[in-house]
Amino acid sequence: MALLEIQNLSSGYGEVQILWGASLKLERGKLTALVGSNGVGKTTLLRTVMGLVKPWEGNVTFDGRDVTRVAPHAKAAQGMVLVPEGRQLFTDMSVYENLEMGAYTRRARPHLQRNLEKVYAMFPRLKERAGQKAGTLSGGERQMLAVARGLMAQPEVLMFDELSLGLAPFLVLELFAVLQRLKEEGLTMLLVEQNVQMALAVSDYAYVLADGRTVLEGLSHDVARDESVQKAYLGI
Repeated sequence: MALLEIQNLSSGYGEVQILWGASLKLERGKLTALVGSNGVGKTTLLRTVMGLVKPWEGNVTFDGRDVTRVAPHAKAAQGMVLVPEGRQLFTDMSVYENLEMGAYTRRARPHLQRNLEKVYAMFPRLKERAGQKAGTLSGGERQMLAVARGLMAQPEVLMFDELSLGLAPFLVLELFAVLQRLKEEGLTMLLVEQNVQMALAVSDYAYVLADGRTVLEGLSHDVARDESVQKAYLGI
């Protein structure tokens, strides 16, 4: 059974509909990519799944429970964690304080020290800058901190919105190496990513979103080899 299942999800902003019955499944322990051209609704889908945007129709099921209309903080408490686009850090707080905030839920607090050691090992620069204000970090370091904060929340499923956006190529490679490591550890993940080739290279399974609908799905290496899919839906 899928750990997270999204069925016929529709939503939007005001009277403007963005999602039109999108559906996808996250298999436990797998890394799933959601790709598509800019403006097709990828971020809206993540925000609707997390409850930050009210769903109009459809269902979100997490670990067998209907969580469609559960509040975002309650979803986080159950293990649904989003690393949002734009990082959204507490810029006036230190790196350590941001990480500590990631472990605010009851499920995460008992594991704070263990997870702190884990993310420091994964991102040594964050350990070096533990006392530094998050707002003074470079763009790459901020993205590392956003990912690390997500891991501090003891996620059952971790969702990333535009992981590589605005980063130098060597930092993108570093972050995707972290994704590979987390995948090997069996963490269930959903990656929304503008770098289609990288997303398909690191993921197990992929969905293509177009005009607010999931129009295609398949094993990532099959989607990556299909030139007609790339031209029709991915702008490649």
